[in-house]
Amino acid sequence: MQKGKFITIDGVEGAGKSTQIDFICQYLADKGVNVVLTREPGGTAIGEKIRTLLLSNSTGEMHADTELMLMFAARNEHIQSKIIPALAQGNWILSDRFTDASYAYQGGGRGLDVARIAQLEDWVLRAFTPDMTLLLDVSVDIGMKRVESRGKKDRIEQEDFDFFNRVREAYITRSKQHPERIKLINAMQTIAYTQQQIKVILDLL
Repeated sequence: MQKGKFITIDGVEGAGKSTQIDFICQYLADKGVNVVLTREPGGTAIGEKIRTLLLSNSTGEMHADTELMLMFAARNEHIQSKIIPALAQGNWILSDRFTDASYAYQGGGRGLDVARIAQLEDWVLRAFTPDMTLLLDVSVDIGMKRVESRGKKDRIEQEDFDFFNRVREAYITRSKQHPERIKLINAMQTIAYTQQQIKVILDLL
């Protein structure tokens, strides 16, 4: 059976991932592709429990190393229990965030050494990587205005602008380091403009 494709979508808060995820799923379905939608942290029963711990405001402060390792613990379960089996069945996977988010949020945002993140990546992923990453880029000002309009913020969304500026810079750096996989998409204009960029990329897969 033909192996499926693994696509991830990422970006700072308020980049418009939810809107574009709906579009991507429908676009691929119209082409006869069976898409399994998942997310990080989460995607599995264990992963969703870790997600609640990571994002709940009741969790309070957490050491950056603890946050990083919890992210990778959820990711390991995600890969082994959901992503790899689904790909082996010929499905396409679309994940709302993946390992690039750890480099951006825990590396850029929290200031953790990216070499340490890379060690965890090597241990957990073992060279497994997405076929394509769609990186939606918006300014932090635009993104946080969108977040504000949604209402209550989760634990990470409550970080300050400097934090999210570092996250955005880390994402852009990643896209320059891995240009064949990570496609930087201007998500600061209309939804239709963003979707047109995504169509061109998806048609290459």
